[in-house]
Amino acid sequence: MPKLAAVSTIDFPYRVNQEEVKQCALELFEPSFPQVSRMMSAFDNTEIRTRNFCKPLDYYREAHSFQEQNGAYIQTALEYSVRAIEDCIADACIEKEAITDIIFVSTTGLSTPSLDALIINKMRLSENISRTPIFGLGCAGGVAGFAKAAGLALANPHAVVLLVAVELCSLTFLRNDFSKSNFIGSSLFADGVAALIIKGDAHAHTAAQECSFLAAQSKLYYDSLDVMGWEFLDKGFKVLFSQDIPTIISENIYSDITSFLGKQGLRLQDIKNFIFHPGGKKVLTAYETSLQVEGDFLYNTRTVMNEYGNMSSATVLYVLERFFKQGFENGYGLMVSMGPGFSCEMVLLQMNNR
Repeated sequence: MPKLAAVSTIDFPYRVNQEEVKQCALELFEPSFPQVSRMMSAFDNTEIRTRNFCKPLDYYREAHSFQEQNGAYIQTALEYSVRAIEDCIADACIEKEAITDIIFVSTTGLSTPSLDALIINKMRLSENISRTPIFGLGCAGGVAGFAKAAGLALANPHAVVLLVAVELCSLTFLRNDFSKSNFIGSSLFADGVAALIIKGDAHAHTAAQECSFLAAQSKLYYDSLDVMGWEFLDKGFKVLFSQDIPTIISENIYSDITSFLGKQGLRLQDIKNFIFHPGGKKVLTAYETSLQVEGDFLYNTRTVMNEYGNMSSATVLYVLERFFKQGFENGYGLMVSMGPGFSCEMVLLQMNNR
């Protein structure tokens, strides 16, 4: 089965304490959004301690046109994608010429040619590399991207597949949008860049830990298109998300997971490593209440949220990296993320320390 060779993430130079972001938001929103004072507790309720930002905090105090923000997205995404990929290639002990496929996942900026083309040119990757840019999966994109990368390696045992997830959520912040959704987004979202490499079976596996892909499943919930997404305006991307998200998760996640595992002849009790996307405190509570797994099974997920914020699709790959750095239990691993659609993405892994 396809195996994960390496995973790398980016810590931006502008990590900001949540309390600083809170005070900045109060300063920006209060003049035109009088009720904001009684909503400031939203920042504390996230349980986020620091946020991963690609720009200094003062950048967000100024209004920027969509053209300016998207230009910053392209420049920043390219620079830090290359850094993450270079680290990943080094950890995987391969040459860059060995990469046969690249999947680029993002929902926070636009580029044509797509960013994967810019990366190939910048790094001088193979001219014959197969490209798959993916836009619009939002928070679900990390797990979906992993599944698609593994699918390519399953179809071609000689494949070396590079997955890159870039979300610069802070660059979608609309300085003069005083809506509740923009305010709540300012309390939660952050920036992240992650890269990983998956190899087909024809390649020798040299890593100290073994993480094999076993299965994947996608689910889209009918009639929930307005739960999460963007409203595209002249001034940029306006975030849309419903307060019903935790309820949708509570009503569906247990049956979704047990159904998926049942197809593989497994039960929830068989999962040793839970690699979940942290949508927010209420989402984590919904997971915990619905699944009733013993112990602090979302410790790594919660830690990433506390230290980085919600980095959309990239976040679950930060969680995956943390499992590899901090250690995991031998046995099955389950990756889960939910996003626009409204949708749920799952991947089943076999994880062993060699």
